[in-house]
Amino acid sequence: MAQAERTGGGTVIRNGLVCNGPASITKGTPGTRPRQHVISSTPSTAMISLMSPLSSSSSSSHATPSSTQPSAGPPTLAGLSLSTSTSAAASSSSAQSDLLLNEKFLSRLFWYFYGGERRGLAQVCHKWRQVLYQPCFWEGITPVLHCSELYRCSPNNVSVPVDGSHSDKQFVSLNSFSRCGFDSFCLVGVSDLDICEFIDNYPLAKRGLRSLSLKRSTITDAGLEVLLEQMQDLVKLELSGCNDFTEAGLWSGLNGRLEALSLSDCINVADDAIAAITHLLPRLSELSLQAYHVTDAGLACFSSRPGLPALRLLQLHSCWEVTDRGAASLSRGLPVLRTLSLSGCSKLTDEGVEAVVSGMRNLRSLDLSWCPQLSDITLEALACELPGLQEIVLDRCVRITDTGLGYLSTMPSLRALYLRWCCQVQDFGLQHLYSMRNLRILSLAGCPLLSTAGLSGLVQMRDLEELELTNCPGATPDLFPYLARYLPHCLIIE
Repeated sequence: MAQAERTGGGTVIRNGLVCNGPASITKGTPGTRPRQHVISSTPSTAMISLMSPLSSSSSSSHATPSSTQPSAGPPTLAGLSLSTSTSAAASSSSAQSDLLLNEKFLSRLFWYFYGGERRGLAQVCHKWRQVLYQPCFWEGITPVLHCSELYRCSPNNVSVPVDGSHSDKQFVSLNSFSRCGFDSFCLVGVSDLDICEFIDNYPLAKRGLRSLSLKRSTITDAGLEVLLEQMQDLVKLELSGCNDFTEAGLWSGLNGRLEALSLSDCINVADDAIAAITHLLPRLSELSLQAYHVTDAGLACFSSRPGLPALRLLQLHSCWEVTDRGAASLSRGLPVLRTLSLSGCSKLTDEGVEAVVSGMRNLRSLDLSWCPQLSDITLEALACELPGLQEIVLDRCVRITDTGLGYLSTMPSLRALYLRWCCQVQDFGLQHLYSMRNLRILSLAGCPLLSTAGLSGLVQMRDLEELELTNCPGATPDLFPYLARYLPHCLIIE
């Protein structure tokens, strides 16, 4: 467990990490340099309806005194008419101004804008910022902060180095982020000390932060242990391009409350890492690994006890050393899995896929892209063993032919099919797909043998919602208007 002790001068030592005490808090909006806000050039419907009455009211109030001539009759009546008109215009303008500062109205109005637009609107005035700094407007949005943005400039206006070597650096204020209620953050290029500063200075870090992503960072085993110990509500962790922590750090740092874990481009992740994950994270429901050194021995941990009984999503990207033997371990240990990706497992063959799907009756999404040894035998196994499969990705499976598409056409639940760069698919195989009434998404990008005539037959699939034909020689300029005419509700990607 992580330990901390305080020394003289306010210095705190955690697991060998020397952390300065509470960092200075700056005033104003978060960040050390102004951010650019991209605001849509086309005003939204809500803004048009709001501003139009204001503009017309304003113009009429200015035009009335100069253009209105006194009518024939007593002067007092003309003066009364002019005074009444001016008073009404002023009253209308005042009502519009009150509306623009009405909290209830603004709370409804701001829902018509995207997150990037709301960032700009929050700087219009204090009232708008007060309304927009409510957590409901920022749900599902993850702030991305680089290491250089976490520290303010030194007194002599020299930027603080990324490595944190400047003695006068001060951590920026994150109070605005906490007011918005952000429970997810992405930190880029940070070190162990930067993470400690973030935990000490972000009010929701210890209680409230549920998701954290670290990219291209130098976090070590000690930093990982402190992070997982201090962030008591963290349930989702992503480490990408972090090469300084080891498998021993995972054994000592992983906490059983994690429900989602992603490790990609981390050179120290191998078989022992999978052993740590399967033994320490019983509540894990999502696991994504891009690990070049994982072997069949690592995948055997999935079939051991206690294993991962709650796992619903497993992504194994570019695990080049995994063979059919390792893939067979998945079917024995993950019976409730719903989403599986074996993309880039180039040693996998038809026999391995048959072993995988034989014990996964609940599987709904399967990614077998970039597995060049797979053939039509794999598709036959999928049609027989997984009739409830809803999504199949077969990109770059160069041995798939028209016969395999015939097998897929018998799968009634299939809704999404990706056949990018399947170089042996021809018009005859495409005809098998015409009868698939439940298919909603179809990708034929880069299929070189499909002709214009074969692709024109896709108009029979009236329920298609998305069709991708990029880099497809048979997709001529005349074909797209024809498809758009007979598939009016389908997004056609040229």
